[in-house]
Parts: sequence; structure tokens; C-alpha cells
Amino acid sequence: MRAINLSKLLLKALPQIKTNKSFSSSAVVNIMSGAEQTAPGFNRPRLVAKKVLAKAQLEGDGAVVRRSIGRSELKSLDPFLILDEFSVSPPAGFPDHPHRGFETVTYMLQGAFTHQDFAGHKGTIRTGDVQWMTAGRGIIHSEMPAEEGTQKGLQLWINLSSKDKMIEPRYQELLSDDIEKAEQDGVEVRVIAGESMGIKSPVYTRTPTMYLDFTLKPRTQFHQDIPESWNSFVYIIEGEGVFGSSNSQPVSAHHVLVLGPGDGLSLWNRASKPLRFVLIGGQPINEPVVQYGPFVMNTQDEIDQTIEDYHYCKNGFEMAKYWSSH
Repeated sequence: MRAINLSKLLLKALPQIKTNKSFSSSAVVNIMSGAEQTAPGFNRPRLVAKKVLAKAQLEGDGAVVRRSIGRSELKSLDPFLILDEFSVSPPAGFPDHPHRGFETVTYMLQGAFTHQDFAGHKGTIRTGDVQWMTAGRGIIHSEMPAEEGTQKGLQLWINLSSKDKMIEPRYQELLSDDIEKAEQDGVEVRVIAGESMGIKSPVYTRTPTMYLDFTLKPRTQFHQDIPESWNSFVYIIEGEGVFGSSNSQPVSAHHVLVLGPGDGLSLWNRASKPLRFVLIGGQPINEPVVQYGPFVMNTQDEIDQTIEDYHYCKNGFEMAKYWSSH
């Protein structure tokens, strides 16, 4: 989603950012008469290990994003590189810019965005729709508002393993009506990737990933299994909730909560308003990460080669020589 200036890309020093089970069970419990029922038997309940407030910053061409993962307080969370909550009104947006070496997942919360790339792919995603883009060896594209007013959504960057970084680009696009959802006792989940409440998403995640959008009515609680070997986090979209431990303090919107090790998460909505959040988890890749802006590889030599490929329109960027969005 980040637009870049080629001259700056070539002239700047190249900073480096280095980082060295099947889940189907979930349970919903109403909080009755002020007494919370016992949570399902997680062997190792996940607790909140870190809390970061997503702060607003400018990206692209006049666009405002709240970045949580990918800022100084939380540079990355393997396999996740960036999480932005964006809020964009025309004429601001994300004009032509490249990517290599990872995937982007764009989830529209309000409004519509039009995407087009140098391979001729073009489409518009609207409220509730998802675009899962594998940049692989190279994409140049634009992402711009398709309607008047404010367009809101989430964009997640997911790393690819070294064996997948140079695969051909591909897209998976889900209309809102095609995303399965379930509801039990005041808790609703939209299953974008992974599994919850017995529903499994058809989305293929090259890096194994879960992406669940929950809405809890007041005075409900929920318990979700998470594969023990995965890293996971919560991002709160609306309302406030208690996560991990029933005696924790409530956390409000625009915070990301990094979860510690364990096999499941318990959470509570004790407020008088609904709570909406995404629960995202993924299998760590455990490989070196060298990132320069929209390029994410394993070594500095690979970043240098990527910059050369982009500049000379080769090795995946051939069509860049003749293309610009319109």
C-alpha cells in the first residue's frame, strides 16, 4: 500500500530490519448475573504479552494510516510485517508502487477501493470484501478510493518463506457475501482465513494463517483455539474488551495486543457497547528478514538485486516500463 519515489529509493542508504494443529474448537459463554462461567480447558491460555497503540501517520499520497505492527514499538511479529488501519478520502490514496517478497491482505471496513496492476488485473473491493494478494517476484499496482467520503479498512503484510518469495503473483478475492460467518449467543465471527465455530475458510494461505473478525454483544465472552506453535495478535476495531485473563484491564480501540504462548485465547466484553476486533495468527517462518520499504527479502544482496530489477524493469518487473495506472 506504500507509494515510493524511485529516486529516493535508489539514493537512500539501505536500512535493514532483521528478525531472527489444526484448530476447530471454540466456545461462547454468556456472562450471567455478574458471574463468569469457567473457560474451556486450555492447557496454556494465551495472555497479553505486549500492548501497542496504533498511531496515525501519513502514507502514500495524503492517506492516513494507523500503524500498529511495523512501527518502532513493534517492528514485526513473524510472519507479520505491517498492520495498518487506513482512513482515506479522495483525492488521497496509494498511487503506483511496487512490492516483492510477501503478501498483502486488504479488508474493507467502510467504502470501496479500486486496485489495478501492471499485469492488467483491475477490480474494486467494497465494505466487507477481502483481497489477498501474493506479490511474489513482483507487482506494481495502485490502490485508490472508489467513492466519495472516507474509505476505511485494514491492510496486513504477511511474509513469504525464501522458497516462495519469487513465485508468480496471484490474487484471491472474496466478496463480503462469500465470507462465511457464524453466530452463537451474541458472538459473531467472519472467517476470512482459518477456522472458528466449526466454519473453515476456503482461502489458501501460503504462510499458514488465521484471520477472524469477531463482534461481541455486551456481556458475552468467547474462547478460541490457536495453534500452539503460531504467533498471534488482536487488533481492536471498535469498543473495548478484556483479553487473556479475566482480571485484566479493558483495552480500547486502535490497540494491537500481542499474545504470549499457549493454545487458546479467552476474552470478555463487559462494556455496554459491542466489541469488534480481529484475531490474527500465523506460523512463524523463522528466516532472516531484510526489508527496504515495499521489498522484503532474506539478504541484503537480494534487496540490492530487487532494486536493480525494479529500476531496469526486469526479473518480474518487465511490464513496469510501459504501464501506469489510470
